[in-house]
Amino acid sequence: MKNNKLKEMSSPELEKELSELKSELFKLRFSLATNGLDNPLKVKEVRKDIARVKTILRERELKNNQ
Repeated sequence: MKNNKLKEMSSPELEKELSELKSELFKLRFSLATNGLDNPLKVKEVRKDIARVKTILRERELKNNQ
């Protein structure tokens, strides 16, 4: 997911996206542990997307507190 697309989203949309990404990460980890994944790099991509969303939410929080 691109940063530009994330920055255009509102904070509630980002919160929703974050929860969806976390559930996807859980499913990927579970799948990896039980039977293996076709693309194990997907876990890394989802983790990075979660970090991007959290970073943007934190930037907004700091901007609003100033």
